Amino acid sequence: MSTAVSVRMPDGLVQELDSVAKTTERSRSFHIQKALELYLEDKADLQIALDRLHDTSDPIISMDEMRKQLNV
Repeated sequence: MSTAVSVRMPDGLVQELDSVAKTTERSRSFHIQKALELYLEDKADLQIALDRLHDTSDPIISMDEMRKQLNV
């Protein structure tokens, strides 16, 4: 199932989007959906990283110790 969503974008951004859509022979919607998926994945990754950074029970090791553990 899909839902129509309306957004307002600056003219220049729409022109870039149209150019990419034409070059790739894909729709505006395809590119907007893919961009939003990537953005949301990045936001989720950032939140995980921040959660781990603030988790006092998560051990912190030095770069040397990490290399040693990874045999690098």
